[in-house]
Amino acid sequence: MNRSIRLARLLAVATVAAVAAWPLAQLAYAGPSAPDVPAKIQVDEGYKVFLVGHAIGVQIYTCKATPTGYSWGSSTPRADLYGDSGQVIATHYGGPTWEAKDGSKAIGTRVDGVTVNTTAIPWLLLSATTSAGPGGDRLVPTAFIQRVATVGGLPPAAADCNAETVGTVEEVDYTADYYFWKRQDA
Repeated sequence: MNRSIRLARLLAVATVAAVAAWPLAQLAYAGPSAPDVPAKIQVDEGYKVFLVGHAIGVQIYTCKATPTGYSWGSSTPRADLYGDSGQVIATHYGGPTWEAKDGSKAIGTRVDGVTVNTTAIPWLLLSATTSAGPGGDRLVPTAFIQRVATVGGLPPAAADCNAETVGTVEEVDYTADYYFWKRQDA
């Protein structure tokens, strides 16, 4: 076969391969997909997911005296967030705060929540304020955070909080997925 025919065939194969790869390139550029969530915790148009972390940790509850008796106080999280590669990408702790490995932070304020599974903590939508860290700004674009796919994390039984157990701290295992959203133009 002469050289020009081989070159023409090679060019045709390369063109077909490039055309076939184009949708994959667009998909890779699009970033992570948004989770399927109830309307109450959906993020408005104009934002897109840029980071997903899979949390493994605990919700920490303290038994407190109240004017009407005793109850487990609000929870405080302590968890590591893992990327799809299995590496820790951030930590999650009281505030609620998420801190990336580069030291950048996002601090959330609850917008709304829904109970999807009565055996797990609610799914949430939080708005975020952020700050850069000493090593980077990974979480700086964060405008919203969604907590979804929760398992566990509910407070201990109400009967376990009483006069004898005031001050008791209980750590309850939980897992969740956290979706970090930024403006589409960011």
